[in-house]
Amino acid sequence: MKYILGPMKVPFLILTPMCILVGIATAMWAGAKIDVLSVVLIVIGAVCAHISVNALNEYCDFKSGLDFRTERTPFSGGSGALQERPDKAGTALATGIISLVLCFAIGMYFVFFTVGVLLLPLGLLGIALIVFYTQWITKKPFICLIAPGLAFGPLMVLGTHFVLTGSYSWTALLASLVPGFLVSDLLLLNQFPDVEADKSVGRNHLPIILGRKNVARIYIFFLAASYLPLFLGYALGVFPIHVFFALATTIIAVQTSRGVVRYSEEMKSLVPYLGKNVIINLATPALLAIGLMIAS
Repeated sequence: MKYILGPMKVPFLILTPMCILVGIATAMWAGAKIDVLSVVLIVIGAVCAHISVNALNEYCDFKSGLDFRTERTPFSGGSGALQERPDKAGTALATGIISLVLCFAIGMYFVFFTVGVLLLPLGLLGIALIVFYTQWITKKPFICLIAPGLAFGPLMVLGTHFVLTGSYSWTALLASLVPGFLVSDLLLLNQFPDVEADKSVGRNHLPIILGRKNVARIYIFFLAASYLPLFLGYALGVFPIHVFFALATTIIAVQTSRGVVRYSEEMKSLVPYLGKNVIINLATPALLAIGLMIAS
């Protein structure tokens, strides 16, 4: 099981339900009656998508030799499972493919039997992000920056909202930008420890081309941007005041921003701030969802 669960990167999968929760909350705020079966299938499909991109990434990084060159942290550098047992690489590949097929099958169920073809563009874009992430997207700096947030923000939140309500909304779109900016920032910061190793195998993301100190400022910009939709949504009347529960994480955000700027070139000192960044990514969408649910 270690060589199945390792490439899945199970501890990171909790991020997916937090993003799904935002879509459920916007649907509740819109007055939708929540169908339990649909919610279960949404969660399974989204978790399968997350597992797929993790396992395929692990497999590709093993094949390229990248994970042999990284210094692993709790938040970056792969699971190490395939370095211990190279003969299990096929298991990681199979895990990624099977998870992707399950995700696709659930998406097609919704398209053909519940909400129709308007869900299809989100689903196909999501599949493309999974398939092309490691081999192509990680070589395109600006796409690499945006892709994770696009997947966990607009695609996941809007997709959930659409399945539960049968329509898209400005509320869901604005809410999706919160995890959107946060998750892009999460992957951006997690690239800091791997700059030298990533560069050696042909990756080309912002910390490589701009340097960690400069990218630390981009990190702060994206972190601040993740809170702006709360104010915009409230000003436009599509959010209740309860969404400001999510501002509670700004305390951690300020601490983390200072730490990232101070320790952008000192990886051992930076690691605790990688952990704080994970907390921000989990807690902020959860508090946003709770606020919307309370107001519903």
